[in-house]
Amino acid sequence: MELYPAIDLMDGCAVRLVHGERASRVVYEREPARLAARFAAAGARLLHVVDLDGAFAGRPRHRDVLRAIAREGVPFELGGGLRTLADLEEVFELGAARAVLGTIAFREPELVRGWLARYGARLVASCDAKHGEVKLEGWTAGSGLRVEEAAARLRELGFAALEFTAIERDGTLARPDVAATVALARSFGGPVVASGGVGSLDDVAALAAVGGGLIEAAIVGKALYEGRLDLAAALELARAGGAGC
Repeated sequence: MELYPAIDLMDGCAVRLVHGERASRVVYEREPARLAARFAAAGARLLHVVDLDGAFAGRPRHRDVLRAIAREGVPFELGGGLRTLADLEEVFELGAARAVLGTIAFREPELVRGWLARYGARLVASCDAKHGEVKLEGWTAGSGLRVEEAAARLRELGFAALEFTAIERDGTLARPDVAATVALARSFGGPVVASGGVGSLDDVAALAAVGGGLIEAAIVGKALYEGRLDLAAALELARAGGAGC
């Protein structure tokens, strides 16, 4: 299993929110590219970057920040506010290795099907849920969809990989929902990236020990920023399947 360090962008800074609520914002770094360099030095192979302003506004922001992150040389994926083909073309031009699609995949599935035919595995689905219901528009709108139904739809659409955030655990360090992630992976029929609640090496071990290719990676954010998790040690544990050295 891999770990993807998270860099959430708001007003040009790297921040963390709790449950995705803007009022809970804590700024951790005013030059996010510094984090990219630090995470790369610790051994990260992919960064999970979210344009929070873009997610709330419905269009990408932070172009200069993304260029700076790209210059650090570690691949990154980007999500938040990607609604058009022009958005995708721009973020790939800015240096993103992958694009994460959430709202648009549910609002306009046939449009996204065409994008998948063009970009394939460079597009990753995002299925973010609170108490089992998928949330859209930067987690501000309900969808009426249960996560299992949503996962099946995304697989049929053509996505090969899925990222799942348990919103009620996001930014809380309250342990990941391993059982829900595994159930979703089985509904999806493909690898899932877990997000929300990772706060310790024990949490990393619990996810990595699932096996069977169900959880390919976990996104880690607040635990890194608050010094609760050493990234190099966590990566070693994750890549060993949770068994340690």
